[in-house]
Amino acid sequence: MPVIRAAEAQVHEMHNARFTSYIRPETGSTELCVWQTGIDPGTVGVGHKILREEAFVVIRGTVTLHIDGEASALEPGDAAIAPAGSTISLDNTGSEPAALVVTVPVGFAAELADGTRLTPPWAS
Repeated sequence: MPVIRAAEAQVHEMHNARFTSYIRPETGSTELCVWQTGIDPGTVGVGHKILREEAFVVIRGTVTLHIDGEASALEPGDAAIAPAGSTISLDNTGSEPAALVVTVPVGFAAELADGTRLTPPWAS
């Protein structure tokens, strides 16, 4: 049984957020990727188009999730799903750090506003 210990998880930083990667093909998964996203207070997220579905569960703090221009405030315990092909961003305009658990299918990719395609290392 593959077990990923917190001390062994890889941490990546991008766009004013930290991505702690737990489950992905490199750690033994064939279908799912799971990571924790940490967002510092006062952070406005970078919009990007996701090419596969993405699910979020807030575990600490509050965030505003934008999906195709519609904003939703999320608190601990709240969850949201962004459909494939949507443009998303996450803001933390509060005064406390926020954390979310995020999951996507293997093969997840995104496009930045300039058209750059990105397969994030925390999901590959």
